[in-house]
Order: sequence, then C-alpha cells, then structure tokens
Amino acid sequence: MTAPERKVMKVLNGETIAPPPIWIMRQAGRYLPEYRETRATAKGFLDLCYTPDLAVEVTLQPIRRYGLDASILFSDILVLPDALKCGVRFVEGEGPRLDPIDADGIGKLDPSGMHEHLAPVYETVARLRAELPPETTLLGFCGAPWTVATYMIAGRGTPDQAPARLFGYREPDAFLKLLDLLADMSADYLIRQIEAGADAVQVFDSWSGVLDEACFQAYCIRPMRRIVDKVRMTKPGAKIIGFPKGAGMLYRSYRENTGVDALGLDWTVPLSFAAELQKDGPIQGNLDPLRVVAGRRSIKDGVDRILEVLANGPLIFNLGHGITPQADPEDVGYLVDHVRGTA
Repeated sequence: MTAPERKVMKVLNGETIAPPPIWIMRQAGRYLPEYRETRATAKGFLDLCYTPDLAVEVTLQPIRRYGLDASILFSDILVLPDALKCGVRFVEGEGPRLDPIDADGIGKLDPSGMHEHLAPVYETVARLRAELPPETTLLGFCGAPWTVATYMIAGRGTPDQAPARLFGYREPDAFLKLLDLLADMSADYLIRQIEAGADAVQVFDSWSGVLDEACFQAYCIRPMRRIVDKVRMTKPGAKIIGFPKGAGMLYRSYRENTGVDALGLDWTVPLSFAAELQKDGPIQGNLDPLRVVAGRRSIKDGVDRILEVLANGPLIFNLGHGITPQADPEDVGYLVDHVRGTA
C-alpha cells in the first residue's frame, strides 16, 4: 500500500507544490460555531485543553469543514508554566493570568512532574493521528521560551512585555536560567508529541517583535537553537517550523542561527523580503488575518499577491498570525478554495 502524500511535509522537505498546501493558525477557534458549542461543555479553557475527548473534537472540526492540509494540536502555550505550578488560569474576556515569578521563584521551579501533568496532551496527539485523514499532516507545537517567560514574569499579557524586558535587564542571570529551563522543557515536550504521532512541530514566539537586536539574539535565537539541537539529538529527522512574530529584518538571522526547517512569517513581512528568505528554505504565511474579516475581495487581493511572488518556491500558505473570532466561516472556506484555485 502506498504511503499517503502529506503535502505540508513535502514542503518542509524543500519541495515546491502548486497549489501550495494550506492550514490556518488558530483554525480550531471561536469563529467556528461548532467550536463554541464544544467549548461551552468544558469547565474552563484548561479543561478543554486537558480533556482528550474535547481537544480531539475541536482539533478535527476545521479539518472536517475545510479539508485543510494540516491539523494542529489544540492546546495552549501556557501548559508548560501550568506544569510548573505557576497558577495558570484563564479569566473570561481578559485572557490568561499567572502568579508572577521573581528571581527566587525561578530557582525553585521544578519540572520533574511535567510529563505526568501533560499526559492528556500526548493522548490527544496519539488519538488525532489515528483519526485524521492519512494525507493530513499533524502538527504539534509549543510556545517559545521568551514568549512563555513574558507571561510568567508579568503574570499576564502586556502590550509591549515591559515587565519581562525590565527583568531581563535587571536580573540577566536569573532570566537566562528561566529561558534555559523552558527551552529544555519545550524540547522534551515536543519530542513526546513527535513520539505520540506528530509529523512536525511549530514553535510560536509571538512576542519576539518587541526586542532589540541583542535581546533577540539572547532571548529568541539562543533558546530556539537549544530546542532544535535537543529535539534533533533524539529525533534527527524532526521537522520544525519557527514563528518569531514581528522579527522583521532579524528573520534572516533567526533562520541562519536556529536551524529551523521553515520560517513562519507575519503579515508585515514584505513579499520581496519573503522571497529572499524563501531562497534559503521553506516559508509559511503570511496573509493579514484582518483580510479574512474584511471579506472576499480583500482575501482575493491578498492571496493573489502572495501566490504571485511566493508560489514558485517552497510555501505553506497560512495567515500571518492566528485567525480572529470575527472571521466568517464561509469566507474562510472561500480563502481555502481560492488558494487551491477552485474559487
């Protein structure tokens, strides 16, 4: 029996496919009525993440609806600080809250029970691989150490992550210790996801764009290199997508110095620069999520521009960040069809 062709994996191996494969960041989310129905049955957001029956269901929903080329595990980047007993909770309408950590607290963090705590996530991955269509790539993921650390220091998201930046300047040794701990935990977490059935993994560095060049090197590139090296020591063929949102001109340095297989590009990256980055390997992105909210003419214009410039190289089509709750599911279907040339 011939093995199924997983188009996303082919692109991650450097192939150019026309039309390019497509998936959507946050594709299992509040814009889908079926997601909202399932979410209403959970006791809370973390319960949704840690209950395999529910996490599998919401992960599969956009695959059933759109036949996307990849499915990404439904979870959250804050499950690692939750495993470290950092008091993670989600406040309706406000987002995540944690117990803020200081230098003394960093020294007391204990990751020893991590895999037991995250066992439901690994079960979800295994069940997804068994239930997904054989041609659909299954992506695991985690948050990058810098982005996760920003929430741990501030206890919440902040507009420019000033608390974490200040902490890094004032307590550099403690902060680098935290980043190294998170990098090692992240690598172990990704390895377990791959062992459970993930075909490839993505690391989300959602807050890399607030850093100066020196801090980007220390807080984003250095820990990501540590993750990539550790994962590949155990899984030499592992495919890893790095998404340092807002990295700007530093995207090139990120690729050269982390060893990732593919770059996820945010929507602010000029297509001319994206084409330069594509010469060195696969890229993913980078439609502005608000084009989906704006409607079909805006979607068509954005998609056409991206395909005109980037379709002749290794490209995974995606948004430049997560889809928003305001997106119309019918317009998302149009997006998928237009990328595939069927709309």
